[in-house]
Amino acid sequence: MVPLRLIYTSCVLSLRQNVGAIVENRVPKFNKTTKVSVFSAYLIRMSFLEEIKKRRTFAIISHPDAGKTTLTEKLLLFGGAIQIAGAVKSNKIKKSATSDFMEIEKQRGISVATSVMGFEYRDLKINILDTPGHKDFAEDTYRTLTAVDSVIVVIDVAKGVEEQTEKLVEVCRMRNTPVIVFINKMDREGRDGVELLDEIEEKLNLNVGPLSWPIGMGRRFQGVYNIYEQKLVLFKPHSKQVGADTIEFTNLDDPDLEKHIGQAAAAELREEVGTIQAVYPKFDRQQYLSGALSPVFFGSAINNFGVKELLDCFVEIAPTPRPRFTEERQVNPEEDQFAGFIFKIHANMDPKHRDRIAFMRICSGKFERNTNYLHVRQNRKMKFSNPTSFMAAKKEVVDEAYPGDVVGLYDSGNFKIGDSITGGEVLHFKGIPSFSPEQFRYVNNADPLKQKQLSKGLDQLMDEGVAQFFIKEMNGRKIIGTVGALQFDVIQYRLKHEYGASVDYEPVHMHKACWVECPKPAAFKEFLDRRKRDMAKDKEGNWVFLAESAWALKMAQENHPDVVFHFTSEF
Repeated sequence: MVPLRLIYTSCVLSLRQNVGAIVENRVPKFNKTTKVSVFSAYLIRMSFLEEIKKRRTFAIISHPDAGKTTLTEKLLLFGGAIQIAGAVKSNKIKKSATSDFMEIEKQRGISVATSVMGFEYRDLKINILDTPGHKDFAEDTYRTLTAVDSVIVVIDVAKGVEEQTEKLVEVCRMRNTPVIVFINKMDREGRDGVELLDEIEEKLNLNVGPLSWPIGMGRRFQGVYNIYEQKLVLFKPHSKQVGADTIEFTNLDDPDLEKHIGQAAAAELREEVGTIQAVYPKFDRQQYLSGALSPVFFGSAINNFGVKELLDCFVEIAPTPRPRFTEERQVNPEEDQFAGFIFKIHANMDPKHRDRIAFMRICSGKFERNTNYLHVRQNRKMKFSNPTSFMAAKKEVVDEAYPGDVVGLYDSGNFKIGDSITGGEVLHFKGIPSFSPEQFRYVNNADPLKQKQLSKGLDQLMDEGVAQFFIKEMNGRKIIGTVGALQFDVIQYRLKHEYGASVDYEPVHMHKACWVECPKPAAFKEFLDRRKRDMAKDKEGNWVFLAESAWALKMAQENHPDVVFHFTSEF
């Protein structure tokens, strides 16, 4: 039996290392009260570290229609978070995907906003952020990627690597975010597996290593061989069961393989697995965590093929919460002091209650309900009485949350995207910009009696960060700028159905909106006077230059060398 003295000594040493509470060069002699106090502090600290280790926070990204939202639902299904999955874009079953809760998403069958879903699986806390795949909503996805620790990329087996997938993975590579690839729709005829792996390496610049391999394709598809766990997994098409027939196969040369999948399929599987094991690198978790190696899984999300294998491997290899960078320093999740940042704002998440919710990623320390925290930008203390966790549109109040968790804060207009919330330290998290719009429209009030509703709607929807709002300096006309045309339909629809306001659009011939600054007041005044017809202010009152063409922008830059033109608001 370990002597009590050694236990206390271990506690003190752990506290000295992890908390810094004991700084003496020797272990002091304890009285009874001190022993209890130290041991309690040690247990609290260990419990905190254990909670961090349980967190897995990731995003699912893809090109539209690759099956991203369906995969999200099946992960929730296997995790026991939901009992039945909604059939995405099904005309026969009038259900929509669990993660697509906005009315316009249900009508169009696409995701237009990031959804946050949390559930427990194998004693771990899994946080999924299901992102829009459509390019017109890419800005929401870019910002979401700042709040996750890893990603799963979904690729359609028939279409391969598509344009939007390339752009999103490029953002992941810039941050060295660990990436897992899921090749979906194996129940349909598609491209050869090795050919797809080559394309992934070439177009996405990822080093891949298959951890599962399909048995056939399309009509011949019988399941997957789990290379990671050396198991044969057989599924029945359109099965409503979350379980599957799983057979352990440590050696594919075992003649029993033919009994399960047939002679031809067994010969093909042996040959293909032998080839990929010889050609592609063996899985190394450290390489994966550094972003240098991307595991690949095959399956069919709509038919439950390969999803559980993906989830089981993910919870084992995926990173726990990673450090985040601020202008001041690196913030580590194990720190005692709380810190987090706002990466998304959603107005009218529940239209019946007109609630506006700011999504906060917790980066360090423990977040507690009804505790005063510092809103860094406003330099004032705030207390949150009903912070929430999410299962898509379903919410529940939480008393505490840990690094890696995403918490919803009810907001009356205090938050902007990128805001820092801390236990008292002044920190400014980096890498959460607003991008320069590429599409522009004049917005006109179609119902003058609803001016108040229109102003409120525009104010709240612009705070979500999916569009930019400008007021021209010369005539006061309102302009909305977005990264894609579909955003205008979404804004118009939401203004009508969530705020009761009607708007019409007029086209604006414009190339780019640039935020401008100048260290020389006289030179800046000259610029504003000469370019008055092209100047506007954004929602925060910052000066913006609206260039009609690439040539006009180039001439402005050449004629006003002291003025700096920025293509993101974060400068």
